Amino acid sequence: MEKKQNIIVNKFLYSSKYAPYVFVLPFILSFFIFFFYPIISTCIMSFQDVVGVGQNKFIGLKNYNDLLNVHFYTAVWNSVRYCFWTLLLLIPIPIVLAVFLNSKALVAKKFFRATIFMPAITSVVVAGIVFRLIFGETPGAPLNTILGVFGISPVEWLRNENTAMPLLVLLAMWRWTGINIIYFLSGLQNIPTELYESAEIDGANVFNKFRYVTVPLLKPIIIYVLTISIYGGLSMFTESFVFWQNHSQNDSGLTIVGYLYQQGFENGNLGFASATGLVLLLIVITLNLFQLKFFGMFKKEDA
Repeated sequence: MEKKQNIIVNKFLYSSKYAPYVFVLPFILSFFIFFFYPIISTCIMSFQDVVGVGQNKFIGLKNYNDLLNVHFYTAVWNSVRYCFWTLLLLIPIPIVLAVFLNSKALVAKKFFRATIFMPAITSVVVAGIVFRLIFGETPGAPLNTILGVFGISPVEWLRNENTAMPLLVLLAMWRWTGINIIYFLSGLQNIPTELYESAEIDGANVFNKFRYVTVPLLKPIIIYVLTISIYGGLSMFTESFVFWQNHSQNDSGLTIVGYLYQQGFENGNLGFASATGLVLLLIVITLNLFQLKFFGMFKKEDA
């Protein structure tokens, strides 16, 4: 009996027909358990008034209709603005820095790479607390102390609607620039040096080599970074929560995920929070499909 079982096991593990499915099975199971099932459950809950276990009541589109309020509009606007500024800064700047770090003329490459990447291994919570201390509202806060030396009055950085978003973007720049540089460095190191040599023979200067060789060959990496940055920008929560604990002045730091957390966990309205999450998912998918189509990722390559 045991010998027969071993034969069956070996048949699956060493068969070219069945073995791939055996090794892919853990991923398939984890996908259904941790992604597919939660998505389906969230879809169902978004049409319900979730009172308690076994006490959910179907209410149709009421949760989606309730999303038409000023707080949700503000959260969407803040998330879109944050996403826009992070895309505008966290793609071009890391590309340029990656080119410099990949240059043969640069001295102490490893030191600069380690220094730039170091913020990425710092906890978001710790980084947020440090930024909160630096940009404190009191006259004794580090930045206000420096401003005081020049005779400038203390600024309430976190309570001012005009400085709230720049602080979030600054924190994102400090933390994520290094990661994006690593992505672009990996792409730069796969570009054949012969292409640059050929371009130089043709009379191309540094700018033209960057424009006509570097950027086109980095296109797959740029699209990947753009895709994850759209998701990361629209789903940002931790940074805002560390700054304001979800209660910023006039909702200046409220994001879509912050609004979801507020409604689902603070107010106990899980059905409404589920509808919020699905709308966020729809926005992210729509924007990413649009940018993928814009860059021609769905076009069939010529045979």
